[in-house]
Order: sequence, then C-alpha cells, then structure tokens
Amino acid sequence: MSWINESGPYNGIVMSSRIRIARNIAGLPFPSIANREVSQKVVDMVRKSILESNSILSRDFDFIPLKNLKDVEKYVLVEKHLISPDLIERAEVAAALINHGEQISIMVNEEDHIRMQCIFPGFQVDKAWELLNKVDDIVEESIEYSFDENLGYLTSCPTNVGTGMRASVMMHLPGLVATNYINSVLHTISKVGLTARGLYGEGSEALGDIYQISNQITLGPSEEEIISNINIAVRQIMENEKMARQALVQSSKLEFEDSIWRALGILTHARKLSLQEFMSMLSQVRLGVDMGIINGIDVVTLNELMVKCQPAHLQAYIGREANAQELDVARADRVRKELSKVT
Repeated sequence: MSWINESGPYNGIVMSSRIRIARNIAGLPFPSIANREVSQKVVDMVRKSILESNSILSRDFDFIPLKNLKDVEKYVLVEKHLISPDLIERAEVAAALINHGEQISIMVNEEDHIRMQCIFPGFQVDKAWELLNKVDDIVEESIEYSFDENLGYLTSCPTNVGTGMRASVMMHLPGLVATNYINSVLHTISKVGLTARGLYGEGSEALGDIYQISNQITLGPSEEEIISNINIAVRQIMENEKMARQALVQSSKLEFEDSIWRALGILTHARKLSLQEFMSMLSQVRLGVDMGIINGIDVVTLNELMVKCQPAHLQAYIGREANAQELDVARADRVRKELSKVT
C-alpha cells in the first residue's frame, strides 16, 4: 500500500513522509556527461544490485525502462511522486525500480546515477529512513559509491554533497494559509536549514494549501541529525496549524463551516473543475473531514481523489489525449462519481 491509499499517523495534517538519497558509482562520469554506453552500464548495474540480490526485496521490485513507457504513463508516476520530471527528460537512458507496494522507488540516471526514496503515509520519517537505509545497504553490496572521507557522498550538484539526503514531509496547512501566518512559519523554518516547496517539489506551486517541508543542508549534519531537525520542525508546524484552525472556528464558526460545506457542494455538483479550483475545494473538504465537520469521508479517500484528478491520471481515465477544457470536464465527472460512493 502506498502513501496515497493507506492511513498514517497525524494524516489530517501530514500527508506523507519521504526520505530520498543521492548516490553515484565510483569511477563513472555523472549522468550529465555520460555517454549512452556508460548510462546503460549504470542501468544494468543498479538493476542487478536489486533484482539479483540475495534479499527478499529482489522479488518485490519491477524494473521499468522509461523509454518503454508512453508519455501519460511517465507522468502518472510523477503524480504518484514515484519519479521526478527530471527523470523523464532523460527517458532514453533512464530507468526506475519500483516496489509493488510503491513505498520505494529507485531512479537511475536522473541528476545522479542513483536516486532512491522511501515514502510512507502520515508522519513516519524515521520509519522511511529505516527501510531506505536497508535498501541502500543492499545496493552497496555490489556497487561502490563515489565517497570522500571529508566530504561524504559525492553528487552531481554540490548542494547534495555529504549525506546526499533529502528528508521531506508533505503537509496540509489550510489554517496557516487562511490566518495569513504561513509566510511567517516558512520564514522561521528557513533559519534552521529547512525550506518549503509545492506539491511536486522544487519549482512547483503549493496547490491546495499543500507544502513540502525539507532540509536544505546535506553537508555537515548526519542523517540522524537531519531527521531529528525536520521531526522537531514538523511537530511545531502541526501545533501552529492546529491553533490556526481553532482560531478560525472561534472567530467565525458559521462562516468557517459554511465555506467547507460550500466546497463539498461544488465538488459534488460541478460540471467543470480546473485543477486550481479542484485543489482549493478539496483542501476545504479535507479540513472539514479532519475537524469532524464532514462525516462519511476519510482522508485516504481524499488522497486517492487528489491523485486521480491530476492531469496525467485524467488522460489515462478518459483513454485519449485531451485539451484543458476536456480535462476540466473529466475532472468534475470523476469527482462526482467518486464522492457519490461516500456522500
């Protein structure tokens, strides 16, 4: 089960926890300057390190050369947070290994030779690191990493040198957005080496009041220190979000509840929904569910709906390429059908 369709701790505010690490193979040029022969060698080495290992995990992974996928299939994986848009740009020489439960994915020949991640539902950063660390050990049994005694793991981008780790937590923060405290919170976390990005990471916007909180610094602190730092920050942000939600209720309970029920009304009756409007309305409904205002719907259902209504998933749903308006109509149709099962 993936972060999309499984419940996790504190999942009313924390949607998912992810650990990603970057590794490169000793003696081989980085992907940006590697020729096709070297790139294929990297793919073969990483594939064998997992599929031919003595670990039980060897039977749990699918090997996916990106050049074998249709464009819509590639972007479905992006919308599930299993691969990055950057990997798609290198599709001719890139591959992915994804476990059957879709908690672990290994990207090959992205910015680095190996970018592996583990993602769990809710607030489970420590658990994600525990599992990913085991997968990293399995790969390292047959692959020598580029490593410097002073700097740590060597990466294509200097900002990842050291641990090569990005620990990130995807959070739903409508209370802080509505009370105009979100910028203050994000400014505060930047002082302790953390940053906030949108739904799909760097360069994306915070659709539906969703922010990814992650570490900026990889060189200096240990993996455990990075995780501890983000755990402390996330707990504080959760407390701030809870207080913001209570402030909204106390200041104007009727208007607060009315906005939530109106959002549900739009989602259950609209005939056309843009991605921005859908994510905004879904954020309000998710808030209402978590605060006990709306019953009969759970956050797992809303997670699934959020992913199903992203552009690539909709293209797959209708079975053909569609323009923006057709996608908006298909999105509204899918939302109505999915919510009719639970409302």
